Amino acid sequence: MSELEQVPTLTLDFEEAVQQATAPAAPAAPTLAAAAPAQVQQAAPAAPPEPVLSPAEEKAVQEFLPKIELSNSSVIVQYGSGAQKKIADFSENVLSTVRTKELGEVGQILTDVVTQLKDFDVEEEEKGFFGFFKRSANKMTALKAKYDKAESNVNHICEVLEAHQVQLLKDVSMLDKMYEMNKTYFKELSLYIIAGKRKLKEVREGELAQLMQKAAQSGLPEDAQAVNDLNALCDRFEKKIHDLELTRMISIQTAPQIRLVQNNDTLMSDKIQSTLVNTIPLWKSQMVLALGVEHSRQAAEAQRAVSDMTNELLRRNADTLKMATIDTAKESERGIVDMETLRHTNESLITTLDEVIRIQEEGRQKRREAEVELVKLENDLKQKLLSIQR
Repeated sequence: MSELEQVPTLTLDFEEAVQQATAPAAPAAPTLAAAAPAQVQQAAPAAPPEPVLSPAEEKAVQEFLPKIELSNSSVIVQYGSGAQKKIADFSENVLSTVRTKELGEVGQILTDVVTQLKDFDVEEEEKGFFGFFKRSANKMTALKAKYDKAESNVNHICEVLEAHQVQLLKDVSMLDKMYEMNKTYFKELSLYIIAGKRKLKEVREGELAQLMQKAAQSGLPEDAQAVNDLNALCDRFEKKIHDLELTRMISIQTAPQIRLVQNNDTLMSDKIQSTLVNTIPLWKSQMVLALGVEHSRQAAEAQRAVSDMTNELLRRNADTLKMATIDTAKESERGIVDMETLRHTNESLITTLDEVIRIQEEGRQKRREAEVELVKLENDLKQKLLSIQR
């Protein structure tokens, strides 16, 4: 066991032990184990060698040994209880830190960044020349609106990530302190265990052996009861030391738990840092490039549409000019009145004159016939009148 900068104070007062302020200690070897007490009544398996203590630690143990009175039941009950309480509270604090760690939330935020940026794309528009410039303006407006929305969401996510990163770094620092506190508690428990085992061995090989010898010599029941009482106290104290060893194992297990949480915090902090300084700026630059490419594409489409329309207008105007020129030339070569029109007019006039002459001739013929008929009628009337007078 390495030497401590400050050796924990050993005490039999439970309240004092709980309130005692401990300073960070040097790392304690995880394999630290105190020697098991030798049983007076029966043979015990060989115990591992007692860890080598520093002079300061050895002095603290030696000064504490006389204060351990196994004849006092309260001493056995309270022995190391303060250190056990510290370990229990400390372990609960570590578990609480692990339970409340919201690393999944950070992962969800990073997923949201990807989702927001996937939504930033360029949609195809309907084809056609007419309305091209209006569609292009609407498309660019929609694209800029998407960019503004994505940028706003990404900036908000960056603020959240920065806050998480600050909290993670604070947690890493806090866990470093917890690790040092755990080493101090481990050292304190180890000293209690070493002191307890030494005291137990001292009592069993000293006072208990003497009482057993006295009881064997005297044969008095009170001497035998004294042996039984002291042996029972030793057994209780041995069980107490075993409880302290179990508590020390909790302290040993807590150390890697702290480091695991620290490692998770550090990894997530590095991931957030990479996102903030690498991924987000890269995505923003790519979004700006996308806008620039869209400007260039729209400019090229506009130029192509103008060129196509110019060619179409030139072809259309050329066809119109051709037809107009031909029609003008034809009209300029025509007379005021077409021959067909004159021929038709002349024929109509001749036919009209012939018809007039025919009608006049028929009129004259009818008038001559009428005169003859009138003369006849007149004579018939006269003859009739003359016949009546007779």
